Amino acid sequence: MIELVGFDGDDTLWRSQEFYDAAQADFERVLARYVDVDDAGLRARLYAVEAQNICLFGYGAKGMTLSMIEAAVQVTGGRIEAGDVHRIIEIGKAVLSHPVELLPGVREAVEAVAVELPIVLITKGDLFHQEAKVAASGLTEVFPRIEIVSEKDQAAYARVLEECGVAPDRFVMVGNSLRSDIAPVVALGGWGLYMPYHTTWAYELDTDFAEDAPRVERAATPAAIPAALARLRALAGG
Repeated sequence: MIELVGFDGDDTLWRSQEFYDAAQADFERVLARYVDVDDAGLRARLYAVEAQNICLFGYGAKGMTLSMIEAAVQVTGGRIEAGDVHRIIEIGKAVLSHPVELLPGVREAVEAVAVELPIVLITKGDLFHQEAKVAASGLTEVFPRIEIVSEKDQAAYARVLEECGVAPDRFVMVGNSLRSDIAPVVALGGWGLYMPYHTTWAYELDTDFAEDAPRVERAATPAAIPAALARLRALAGG
């Protein structure tokens, strides 16, 4: 029997990745003054730096910005000018200050689920930025509990569930990332409701977890969440 439903934040409740994609394009325009972006494999090189730095900087725009600067120094052989380093910093600031726009139908879907079951928001990333986005989303009144974690792994979910007094097999997590939102929960014995987003960071795509795995349902849009959750509840016995 399902007793708790968790919701991811970025690209599940509100738009996020588009702003990072725009930052990537702006970064490439800055570096195009120094190198041929395609020949330099700039996108792959930036991703490699970001992935290596996650353990130090965590997730989010601040870590992205530092990784952009590091990658720019590497790719240009240290030739990048101070003015362009400043431009990269401004790119990061733009991501940090982007407006929070809920996905169409999200509020209605969350409220419909909340009528049936307790809900919790579980989002990862930079604490300051995530707190600001949650506040700007207008959803704080809907979620009685909000968790901002540095990593979404089995340990993080297990801690939240223990504090909520809910066994893993009575928990459903709704999210757009198989790697972060679905796979760790299913590994704990919980259930996943996968709602893919039209653009996703390469890091979140780096998983061998299949979306058609057992204990997982799919919702194409926020409006489809209540019906998908009903299917999972039936599988879970209520």
